[in-house]
Amino acid sequence: MIQPPSASGPLEEVPIPPGFRSGFVALAGRPNVGKSTLLNRLVGAKISIVSPVPQTTRVVIRAVARTPGAEVIYLDTPGIHRPQYRMNREMVRSAQEALSGVDLLLLLIEGPGGFGPGDDYMLRVLSGTSIPVFLVINKIDAMPRPALLPLIDDVRKRREWREIFPCSALTGEGCGELEQSVLGLLPEGPPLFPPDFVTDLPTRLALGELIREQLLLRTREEVPHSTAVIVDRLEETERGEYRVAATIYIDRESQKGIVIGKGGEMLKAVGTAARMEMAAYLGSAAHLSLWVKVKKGWRNDPLLLRLLGIAAKG
Repeated sequence: MIQPPSASGPLEEVPIPPGFRSGFVALAGRPNVGKSTLLNRLVGAKISIVSPVPQTTRVVIRAVARTPGAEVIYLDTPGIHRPQYRMNREMVRSAQEALSGVDLLLLLIEGPGGFGPGDDYMLRVLSGTSIPVFLVINKIDAMPRPALLPLIDDVRKRREWREIFPCSALTGEGCGELEQSVLGLLPEGPPLFPPDFVTDLPTRLALGELIREQLLLRTREEVPHSTAVIVDRLEETERGEYRVAATIYIDRESQKGIVIGKGGEMLKAVGTAARMEMAAYLGSAAHLSLWVKVKKGWRNDPLLLRLLGIAAKG
């Protein structure tokens, strides 16, 4: 399940085991290669929402994985793609910024689709970096095994990789070996975050993402890139439960009927599923009210993009 970020104060002075390692690892790649699924697998909790729709991840999400001898801060980045709207330009900008200043890059490609033009573009993005790069061939559970070795031979010729890892973020196959190699490359250093810190994704944004995830899973190709969710109100009741009010923004009037559904069935299904996810996130029952509003051109609206955490403030 997703876990809310901690409001802990400064790190306490605790003894650091000899040889302790800590560092930042960015997950990069074109859209829909499985970065968020891999992040959730490596951290051991649902941090990023997941759907079959490209460009599901819109903001850089940092999440911490811990072992007795290491602390790894993973960065899930938006897929790098050709931007059409201001929203997309901000997504690509934040993703490229996240690739600098880390200790290791994991470049993901999709095994079943092979190495395509989008992956080739990622190579050009990374061409000037001196940061070690692991190539992760994801989704091997969905490809014929005889095709794996020729793909590995192909990618070996494209650049010098620190290591190549075939894996399945969905099933976990090969992820243990990847994790061990990540730990082995981290520099020695103390923990960088309090022990109860999991992710820097603000609670309101996380709840909005849970709602958007349910929309993506149910509407698929019909409205996914045209939807945004803003949590307008989050209140804790005297009983320790939560009241959440959120607005779903869409780009065109014609999409309103799809999001609401016949007799409100779609909106009710989205709300019911999102409430269950919110209860797991918040650790208590959640009561959710949803509204749907049409806001034409919202993907070019700087204020709304800042509210969604996509555009930088200021």
